[in-house]
Amino acid sequence: MANRGPSYGLSREVQEKIEQKYDADLENKLVDWIILQCAEDIEHPPPGRAQFQKWLMDGTVLCKLINSLYPPGQEPIPKISESKMAFKQMEQISQFLKAAEIYGVRTTDIFQTVDLWEGKDMAAVQRTLMALGSVAVTKDDGCYRGEPSWFHRKAQQNRRGFSEEQLRQGQNVIGLQMGSNKGASQAGMTGYGTPRQIL
Repeated sequence: MANRGPSYGLSREVQEKIEQKYDADLENKLVDWIILQCAEDIEHPPPGRAQFQKWLMDGTVLCKLINSLYPPGQEPIPKISESKMAFKQMEQISQFLKAAEIYGVRTTDIFQTVDLWEGKDMAAVQRTLMALGSVAVTKDDGCYRGEPSWFHRKAQQNRRGFSEEQLRQGQNVIGLQMGSNKGASQAGMTGYGTPRQIL
């Protein structure tokens, strides 16, 4: 964790709003899923935001999680380091984030390394893990372990095919977004620049 003093004023208000977004119930669900998904003897962390951050901070749990979502032999992070050096741990978090993006998590759903490392926005970490779980459930490739109801399925593509005749018919219809031309007339219009006659 960074050695930063307390924040004051607007910075403190902003940090408090960010901290309010953290969900303790979601934390429990995510911890249960990660332990079940990794299928290793990962120890359950004590409850609380600080403990959740400490549990994920070195990046080993995150790397094991993303590797467990791939078939054996196709893991995106081949070597997971147990190093206690800060830059190695931050590098592992970055590797997890890259692998999550390749797996299918949208860039807008991915947290920044400092959000986890410094504990600045643990709600963003939760959102990334929720998005990762949703992608895993949606892929349905047999690598996901856990209850399918824990995460939302992402919407799938729903292509529609229209014949040439249907497309031609659609060109003759005036859409309601364009308004209606019924009842429109130019009655009462005067030439531009002419003053109005008030009687």
